[in-house]
Amino acid sequence: MIVDCHVHISACTPSHGGMSPRLRGSIPFRFMRWHFGIPGYGPSTEMALERLLVATVEGARELDAAIVVALDAVYDGQGHLDEAHTHLHITNDYVLELARRHQRILPGASVHPYRPDALRELERCVKAGAVLLKWLPVVQNFNPADPRCYPIYEMLAHYGLPLLAHTGGEKSLPVLDGSVADPALLEEALKRGVTVIAAHCGTRDGPGEPDYLSTFLRLARQYPNCYGDTAALTLPTRCYALPKVLADATIHAKLVHGSDWPILSLPAPWQVGMMDSLRLMREGNWMRRDILIKQRLGFDQEYWHRGAKLMRLANVSSLSHRARPDGGNQGQVGNDGHRKCPAPNES
Repeated sequence: MIVDCHVHISACTPSHGGMSPRLRGSIPFRFMRWHFGIPGYGPSTEMALERLLVATVEGARELDAAIVVALDAVYDGQGHLDEAHTHLHITNDYVLELARRHQRILPGASVHPYRPDALRELERCVKAGAVLLKWLPVVQNFNPADPRCYPIYEMLAHYGLPLLAHTGGEKSLPVLDGSVADPALLEEALKRGVTVIAAHCGTRDGPGEPDYLSTFLRLARQYPNCYGDTAALTLPTRCYALPKVLADATIHAKLVHGSDWPILSLPAPWQVGMMDSLRLMREGNWMRRDILIKQRLGFDQEYWHRGAKLMRLANVSSLSHRARPDGGNQGQVGNDGHRKCPAPNES
């Protein structure tokens, strides 16, 4: 089974979450809304975004499913909701609802570790079928090394639920604390047996930013349960990491497929060649373009299946045969003892 472990959605209704005026007016969001033709802000906008998401996943025919992640609100140090600093909020109920409605969508939960009911909410999401926990500390304004995170780590280890945590630079959302982008802050989770997927492998997202790639490489070598996703690594600001992670067999074996959709995927001509770059740019589905770029770069067969194995997902048997990025056929993934989560065809 092949999954995209890092896909986003936005919400425009109170029951599903929302976006701040600052975020709606930002250049990245204005560009994406212009490109995709998404007008306004309200229920009709949200419906249009959902249709776009579903069409994109369906058009990425190499995939079996996409994990759409929630993003919890910001909470302050006393555990109070901080609406003033919450620029993007996607509720767990919304991604769970999306997964129930669409067979190729899987839910990724998000629970801020400082909220008073964090453990109760995480357990609720696990029982409802969440396949991972998503954190974005630089935006959600917390430190993954804070002891208040330790009970979350214990629960994740207990349930075998992976933690997908943003590391490195961030340009799409307002950053509240850039100092918590360091993958080293996730070491307490690793020591407690949590399967950690460091989103973006600690790469910087612009000139002058700290580069934590070397820290990610160290952790991936040191801890068997440390992985990194390739979300947004095709961007010009992050693609410097691709030769390094692909040339090292140990690190290559720790990479998990993710696109970071709807973030743009761009082929670097100096890595794939000018002609192939032009050919890849003709693919209008950014999620599928990300797959094609990574095929061209030489990601191996195990890479495409690693995310499903880490999440112990069974194959989606009801899906029709599609072309595979690795050239093979669909087949059962993993061993006996998979965690029982609702598969897309069971929603």
